[in-house]
Amino acid sequence: MKTKELIQLIRTDNLMKFYKSKEWRELRQKAIKRDKYECQHCKRKGKVTTRKTLNKYGKPTKMEVNHIKPVRTHPHLALELDNLEYLCIDCHNIADGKNEMINKAQPKFVNEERW
Repeated sequence: MKTKELIQLIRTDNLMKFYKSKEWRELRQKAIKRDKYECQHCKRKGKVTTRKTLNKYGKPTKMEVNHIKPVRTHPHLALELDNLEYLCIDCHNIADGKNEMINKAQPKFVNEERW
């Protein structure tokens, strides 16, 4: 697919087709290799987090490639390697502001019976 076609997919809110494209998958792999399979935000804090790092539940950490400037607001940067970073799921949620939504969505229990 051509770059213009991929950008059009983003503009028409067809992100799933964009993320399944060959161009995205190849660029994603380049970003992962460039970042040496380590979470870049954790690395800046002096911590090493990879897929092999166990999370708080004792399971391997999920890792994702993040667009520094979001594709919805900056579709022209969607396929720019410099706009990508490899992050663990926790750092990705913080970078996208999802952690605040997740915390707000959790029910607040009033008493020990939880209702």
